[in-house]
Amino acid sequence: METENPSNFSYMGRNFSDLSIGDSSSAFSDCNSDRSGEFQTASSQSRRLLMACASDNSDDLIRQLVGVLESGSIEEQKQAAMEIRLLAKNKSENRLKIAEYGAIRPLISLLSSSDLQLQEYGVTAILNLSLCDENKELIASSGAIKPLVRALKTGNPTTKENSACALLRLSQIEENKVAIGRSGALPLLVNLLENGGIRGKKDASTALYSLCSVKENKIRAVQAGIMKPLVELMADFSSNMVDKSAYVLSVLVSVPEARTALVEEGGIPVLVEIVEVGSQRQKEISVAILLQLCENNAVHCNMVAREGAIPPLVALSQSGTNRAKQKAETLTELLRQPRSGNVAARA
Repeated sequence: METENPSNFSYMGRNFSDLSIGDSSSAFSDCNSDRSGEFQTASSQSRRLLMACASDNSDDLIRQLVGVLESGSIEEQKQAAMEIRLLAKNKSENRLKIAEYGAIRPLISLLSSSDLQLQEYGVTAILNLSLCDENKELIASSGAIKPLVRALKTGNPTTKENSACALLRLSQIEENKVAIGRSGALPLLVNLLENGGIRGKKDASTALYSLCSVKENKIRAVQAGIMKPLVELMADFSSNMVDKSAYVLSVLVSVPEARTALVEEGGIPVLVEIVEVGSQRQKEISVAILLQLCENNAVHCNMVAREGAIPPLVALSQSGTNRAKQKAETLTELLRQPRSGNVAARA
C-alpha cells in the first residue's frame, strides 16, 4: 500500500515539503452514531431498553439479543438489531460488550438482506459499534467490508449514508483503505457525493477524504468521475460543501490523472474565484491546489494567469494566513515567470 504525503516542491530557494492546508478536522464533522430519529418500540420494550442503557448490567439483555440475531425470524431480527443499535449508540461501554458477546458476525449477515429495513438496522448497528476503536479491526476481520459496500449500492438513503460512515470508520485502520477501495467502494461513494442528499454528500466526502490518502484509491476515484461533482460543489457557495470538496481535491491532485481531470472539468476558473471571494480557509486550500497544478507545467501556469489569478493572489499574500501568504507569494512569482505558450504540458 502506498500512502502519499504532499509533494515536495522547491522554488526560488524555498522548500515546500508541506503543500497541505493545515488541520482539516474542522471541515469534516466526523460520522458519529446514527443521526436518524429514534425507532418506535412497544412500551415494555422501551422500558427495558431505558433500564439497560441506564444500568451497569446490560449483559443479560445483550446475550438475549445476540441469540435472536442468530436464530430469530425476520421481524425478531429487526427488533433485536434495533435494540442493539440503540444500546451501542447511547452507551460506549455497551459497544465492547456487544462485540464480546458475538453480535458482529450475525449483524454482518443482515447487511445482505433483501429486506431493506433489516439491512438498514444491521448497517446502523455496525456503524455504532465501529465508534469503539477496539471493535474496528474485529469488524473488518469478520468480513464486513464487502457487505458494507454492497449495502452502499443497494440500500435505502439512510443505509447508504450509514454505510459510508461505517467504511470511514474502518478506513481509520490504514491497511483497510486498500481493501475498501478494491471492494468497489470508490465509484459508489462518488455516486453518493454527486446524487445523495446533503447528509449523503457530507458522509461521502468524508469517507473519500480518508480513503484517498492511498494512491490507488486516488486513481480509482478519478476514474469513477469524482472531479465533476467536486468542481460543481466548489462552484456552488450555497452548497455548504465548498470546504469539504476542496479538501478532497487537495488530496487527489498529487496524481497526474487528477490534475488532468481537474483542468478538463473546468476547475481552474472555480479555484481562482475561490481565491478571490472565498473564506480564508477556502482561499488557502485553493491556492495550495493551484500551486500543485502549476508546478513544472507552463500550460497550466498560463491558464491560471489568464483567469486573472494574480491580483487576488497578491491580495492574499498581504492579508491571508501565514501559510496562505507563503503559497500565494510563491504562486504569484511562478505565474509571472516568462514562458513560451507552446511549452508542452506535463500533467
